[in-house]
Amino acid sequence: MTANQPKPLLPVVNRPIMEHVLRLLKRHGFTETVVTVQFLAALVRNYFGDGDELGMSLHYATEEVPLGTAGSVKNAADKLRDERFLVISGDALTDIDLTDMIRFHEENGALVTIGLKRVPNPLEFGIIIVDDQGRVQRFLEKPTWGQVFSDTVNTGVYIMEPEVLDEVAPGVAVDWSGDVFPKLLERGAPLYGYVASGYWEDVGTHESYLKAQADALSGRVRLDPDGFELSPGVWVAEGASVDPEAVLKGPLYIGGYAKVEAGAELREYTVLGDNVVVKEGAFLHRAVVHDNVYIGPSANLRGCVVGKNTDIMTGARIEENAIVGDECVIEAEAYVSSGVKIYPFKTIEAGAVVNTSVIWESRGQRSLFGPRGVSGLVNVEITPELCVRLASAYATTLKKGESVITSRDSSRAARAFKRAVISALNASAVNVLDLEAAALPVARFHTANGTASGGIALRTTPGDPQSVDIVFMDHNGADLSQGAQRKLERVFSRQEFRRAFPGEIAELSFSARAVEDYARELLRCIDMSGVRDAEMKVVIDCAGGTSSLVLPTLLGRVGVDVLTVNNRLDDASPTETLAERRRDLQRLAELVASSRAAFGVRFDTVGERISLVDEMGQFISEERALLVVLDLVAAERRGGRVALPVTTTRVAEQVCRFHGAQVQWTPTALDALTSAATDPDLIFAADGRGGFIVPEFAATVDGMASFLRLLGLVARTRLSLSQIDARIPRAKLLKRTVPTPWAAKGAVMRSVVEAADGYRLDTTDGVRVVEEDGGWALILPDPAEAVTHLWAEADDLDVAQALLERWARVVEQAVGP
Repeated sequence: MTANQPKPLLPVVNRPIMEHVLRLLKRHGFTETVVTVQFLAALVRNYFGDGDELGMSLHYATEEVPLGTAGSVKNAADKLRDERFLVISGDALTDIDLTDMIRFHEENGALVTIGLKRVPNPLEFGIIIVDDQGRVQRFLEKPTWGQVFSDTVNTGVYIMEPEVLDEVAPGVAVDWSGDVFPKLLERGAPLYGYVASGYWEDVGTHESYLKAQADALSGRVRLDPDGFELSPGVWVAEGASVDPEAVLKGPLYIGGYAKVEAGAELREYTVLGDNVVVKEGAFLHRAVVHDNVYIGPSANLRGCVVGKNTDIMTGARIEENAIVGDECVIEAEAYVSSGVKIYPFKTIEAGAVVNTSVIWESRGQRSLFGPRGVSGLVNVEITPELCVRLASAYATTLKKGESVITSRDSSRAARAFKRAVISALNASAVNVLDLEAAALPVARFHTANGTASGGIALRTTPGDPQSVDIVFMDHNGADLSQGAQRKLERVFSRQEFRRAFPGEIAELSFSARAVEDYARELLRCIDMSGVRDAEMKVVIDCAGGTSSLVLPTLLGRVGVDVLTVNNRLDDASPTETLAERRRDLQRLAELVASSRAAFGVRFDTVGERISLVDEMGQFISEERALLVVLDLVAAERRGGRVALPVTTTRVAEQVCRFHGAQVQWTPTALDALTSAATDPDLIFAADGRGGFIVPEFAATVDGMASFLRLLGLVARTRLSLSQIDARIPRAKLLKRTVPTPWAAKGAVMRSVVEAADGYRLDTTDGVRVVEEDGGWALILPDPAEAVTHLWAEADDLDVAQALLERWARVVEQAVGP
């Protein structure tokens, strides 16, 4: 907890311990204070400044090397020479009556009065025994039980006459109770001990830190909580948002601008810092949570301390007396056992069970890029500051004066973060052409066909309205290649950002005809012959996304009867959950069947991917949709090459062979598919997740181009989608995911290769093991999560299941218990 901050700055009920001490001093008339600082002194100075906010005057005396309890005071002697002064520790929580202690000092004519406190366990403190008048008789520093002769211990609160400073040698380490006081006692100097009746807790251990929090909430120590009492014992600071459906059982404290969602439960002695977010279903009991922490849904925290800027993800569990340092990530379903210490800047993998403290070990920063670019929770993992650094790193990889296309979906988060991106690009001497809210294929088209050197698009993560994706594009409008991603990551991690000189600040401009230019080129490139003659009707669902900005321009020139739903931007629902998607697909299916349309298509919210419904009102799965569109394209083109990821069913090979086409298998990364799509012989490419590439128009995934191409193909073949689907063999492809710690992934793949000895192997992406009968299994470690994916396919479903189970056992045995 003090690895990167001094102990006096540790918060108790959301205020640093030292601030509580300063407020105590002010209550008793002490307004001029010298603060002796050594470890991370700048942090103390930056927080308290000159003390004006507290109505005090603070001076600082810095120790170049540790000088001990007395040496540090001697170091500030020039401010203490004139009159009696008080010495108090900045890391002990107390409400001792200092005014009464001064009275006791004056009445006894003491040279030094030592504040004493009776404690049940004096072993960790200096014991002092006094006579009936309070005069000190004996000292003993940190005794054993055999040496304990009193329960009154030294609190480190002293009232001193200025001449005491003459007893302290300058510039060397000197201790009050170990060096100075015993010498004064031998000389018979008037040393007195004042046995205080108030509260005092030396916050020297994690246990005492938690005890201090509980005592503060219970009223055992007099403090001034910042906020108001919502109900007995439930303190809430200004700006905090607590849902009425949240369960609060005091005493507890909720910091400023914290957010507690419905279904969360906060129980006794819980303290939330400022800007903490507690999601639905989370449970906290005796948990102390510092500022800017995110606590995900169904997380469980008991009797623990969580440092600032830490993210605790869905379902994570942290047990009694566990400590998590600053800026850690506890991933989903991780379990941190009782008493474990997680030092700052560490990541605990998803599903990990941590039984020992994590001090030096770290999984290391995970790859910045995931399958959808840079992704994360809004204002938790993806913040405006991160957007500025990312955009600055991206701009640094470009030349000064080059241009970048920016765009976003309909969400407010994407809009806010795009502004941060634009500012960083302009400040790095990179011009920006902003398309504002635009379908992602439109942004890719203008990046590839204009003068831009790249593009950045911000979108809500599919299926997760609380997360956002930042998509970086190259000059072809495609996602950055693996090499370009690593280059950007290196610049980002080193923070070697280029900045423009004042005269080089770049320009921001806007496109007036982005949609019109895209639509005109799309209709020029795609064969739409036969569409008007077919007199088809189709149903389109825009899903409240940016495709609704483009489709009216397109459909007016195609000559097809269209029923369109959800054709407006919805910034409140920029994506849909799985349940919402199923509901909307069911509604689309009903509309197709009732209107006797040729088919129905539903776009994702950025217009990149499509879902299909046949003329019977039956939803076509993503796997079958790939095969249906492949069959249509291959039947019309009669030859050429098709690019598909290695995870695609080998039924695709049968379809291609039937029509004289060849399959080119690619890695699963989207940039590999788009790279293959630049081949002039390519007639079709798809990712198996609703994403189709129309090579005659662009080498990137485009839902609207795919729709127009499908429209023309169906019109010319005069076959319905259900008829085409019926003539394609059924796949027996199964998939499974096995949790795999990052440290075990290499061992897993080695074990797979060893177990596959004698089989034919394909290492295009992961390891594909091919059986003699043509069945196959693919083992592929996930690049962004702590899991390994497995696929298995065979002619018989039971055989495919047995194949999947066999290789899953190999992976699980390599992972170990």
